[in-house]
Amino acid sequence: MTNSWVFERLRSVPLFRELSDEELTSIVAISQVRTYQPKSYVFMQGDMLENVYFIHSGTIKIYKTDRNGKEQIVSILQNGEMFPHTGFFRKGSYPAHAEVMEESTLIVIPIKDFEETLMLFPVLSIKLFRVMSEKIIDLQNRLEEQILHNTYEQIVLLLLRLTKTNALPQGKLYRLTTHLTNRELANMIGTSRETVSRTLNQMKRKGLILVDDDGYYLVDAEQLEKEIFM
Repeated sequence: MTNSWVFERLRSVPLFRELSDEELTSIVAISQVRTYQPKSYVFMQGDMLENVYFIHSGTIKIYKTDRNGKEQIVSILQNGEMFPHTGFFRKGSYPAHAEVMEESTLIVIPIKDFEETLMLFPVLSIKLFRVMSEKIIDLQNRLEEQILHNTYEQIVLLLLRLTKTNALPQGKLYRLTTHLTNRELANMIGTSRETVSRTLNQMKRKGLILVDDDGYYLVDAEQLEKEIFM
């Protein structure tokens, strides 16, 4: 990829939008472009922390596993997002797996070079801290959901969250932009695949969700909210 291609793609990343052309050019100078195929790994939990990644296209699943191999999905990331969100200014390992769900083109920046750039541009550092703060708040909200809500309500809240992070409006509905299995949905909230399957079928009967011809979920966010907040 040419430097001009990378420049234009980085300009679309929210973290870099307020940088001057000169500042952004310095980011381009330390960037590489890599393409990953589905089911491959960008990195695995425990690998040495080396790079920060920005998604130009595709979908990346971030998840952790315990010693028994049980999977806990942290997030499903798409265009314009960065990962990992932890690890800056320290030496160590990646805290989770990053698995490619759909063919993905990533802009890759070595952590060491990125840290040096952050110190040169305070505006960029402040924006990064905001992104990381939003992730912390999101994790706190998820913990609160598990404590205060039953499983049905947690699945409702998960679908509502996905309409904000992984969906596009389609009329009065929201079309999820990622194929998610019942197992993956279950692993996002720590429940069983059978429970998710049973709950989704119940929601389909109520008309709260649909599945289109391509297998993507269509979510009626307005009606779902009434399941929790009415």
